Amino acid sequence: MAKVTTTEMFQKAYEGGYAIGAFNVNNMEIIQGITEAAKEENAPLILQVSAGARKYAKHVYLTKLVEAAIEDTDLPIALHLDHGADFDICKACIDGGFTSVMIDGSKHSFKDNVELTKRVVDYAHGKGVVVEGELGRLAGIEDDVHVTAEDSSYTQPEEVEEFVKSTGVDSLAIAIGTSHGAFKFTPEQCTKNADGVLVPPPLRFDILEEVEKRLPNFPIVLHGASSVIPKYVKIINDNGGKLADAVGIPEGQLRKAAKSAVCKINIDSDLRLALTAGIREYMVAHPDHFDPRQYLSPARAYIKELVKHKITDVLGCEGKA
Repeated sequence: MAKVTTTEMFQKAYEGGYAIGAFNVNNMEIIQGITEAAKEENAPLILQVSAGARKYAKHVYLTKLVEAAIEDTDLPIALHLDHGADFDICKACIDGGFTSVMIDGSKHSFKDNVELTKRVVDYAHGKGVVVEGELGRLAGIEDDVHVTAEDSSYTQPEEVEEFVKSTGVDSLAIAIGTSHGAFKFTPEQCTKNADGVLVPPPLRFDILEEVEKRLPNFPIVLHGASSVIPKYVKIINDNGGKLADAVGIPEGQLRKAAKSAVCKINIDSDLRLALTAGIREYMVAHPDHFDPRQYLSPARAYIKELVKHKITDVLGCEGKA
């Protein structure tokens, strides 16, 4: 099995009422945990690389690790650039073995976003690579993406048809209330349930439904969709961490989105939390240990546990590889 594009994945996901997990990767242990989980669940997979990941691990290391994972699992895996900031970054990834890129022109005017996205699409399609665009801006912080709540904006459904037609993008990321990072919402933005747990504002499914009507059979993407799973937050806090008021997107809402036109759901912060939980828990229990293989093994196991849960309980893509 070689790297694949997302075209066939998304078509099957749209028709089948499920979504593909797009998991951000930064090192070998994260890739192994994700791909081992997907192999056991026989799930299709998107491994995506941010600008921060490329700075940290280098392009060549990440692409070779993904190639090793494909050889090890024989799964259909797409290698995707997450939040490409400009044409040059997208071009480097297209030329460097990626099968999918995202050009994030959401910070620009609609006109400039269209022009930039079309330029990337024209180049990518000539190389057999697919492109994800974005309309609307998600709040939050993730690597080089920093958007304040004041600068965030929902996707305007009346713009999506013109954007897709003018650019030729293969999928579209929209903003319906998800947010980057582990601290997606302030306590003031949330309500509390009977147990005193913070509950974020609901996603704007009305916007999603309107987008679906205007773009029938077209794959939609949700960024900033980590749920900030309380189990891992608690493990981190119980072992010296300080993650008070970390709140994510309720998984029930993501499952609902996965049954709609949403074919790709991005997950990054939950992976970081699971990895950190495993490391902190192990180091506190074994303060005399210093072998990275010792503390990275349980961290990798938590990654695998998390991804299996996402595949079966949130994305619904088990058995779809």
